[in-house]
Amino acid sequence: MFDNICKFLAENFSTDFATWLLGEPISLTELSPSELSLEPIRADALILLESAEVVLHLEFQTQPDANIPFRMIDYRLRVYRRFPQKQMRQVVIYLKETSSELVQQNTFTIAGTRHEFEVVRLWEQPTEVLLRYPGLFPFAVLGQTDDRASTLQQVAQEIIGIPDQRLQNNVAAATAILAGLVLEKGLIQRVLRRDNMRESVIYQEIEAEAQAKGRAEGRAEGLQEGIRQVAVNLLKSQMPLQEVTKLTGLSIEDVQLLQTEIEDRST
Repeated sequence: MFDNICKFLAENFSTDFATWLLGEPISLTELSPSELSLEPIRADALILLESAEVVLHLEFQTQPDANIPFRMIDYRLRVYRRFPQKQMRQVVIYLKETSSELVQQNTFTIAGTRHEFEVVRLWEQPTEVLLRYPGLFPFAVLGQTDDRASTLQQVAQEIIGIPDQRLQNNVAAATAILAGLVLEKGLIQRVLRRDNMRESVIYQEIEAEAQAKGRAEGRAEGLQEGIRQVAVNLLKSQMPLQEVTKLTGLSIEDVQLLQTEIEDRST
């Protein structure tokens, strides 16, 4: 979920991210991993944005990942193979505070090779910087603050000032989801208007995914219940437990439990 939110923000507010990370409001467009010569590694966590001169590679992480340095050099070489003339800035953005040394790593080193990339630990970023641009509002509560609840209130006031209602709803929904990393759901819902968030593309996508997951789980539960009923019928016909296990795919423990339930009901 967090990968999707960060990807949405980076792609829809690319100029805000460019201003923050590159120091100038460059217009960036999405670069599909399929344009590179190899399949992407964990494409859901990968965001590539490009202009005529530069490629901005972003990786958002909620947890430390020992594979990050390798991913950085791997994608640097892939992009160089495709766009040897373009500069590349690579930034790993850690969302949630941790004491892990992995979030300090900004190099990939093996014998004869050293590659450097940038690391942003959001909890060290001043909130006033993140509150300068609408695309960064959702990260402010994860920034450097002694009072996250108060910061969320400040973000909510900034969101109200966004003139475009659809944009306002999307930023509010993204803020609510990311704030869930550090604040309780009840507080978030009190500060951010849920009725507005329900109109956002982000909220609707999450709701659709939840519904699809629920339907899939329902189908899986129905299938499992059907298999159990077949096993019960086979056991009632006096079929040996091992045969029931073989035919239904249930474990011997599950079949034995069903046999016990049948015997209990018959007494």
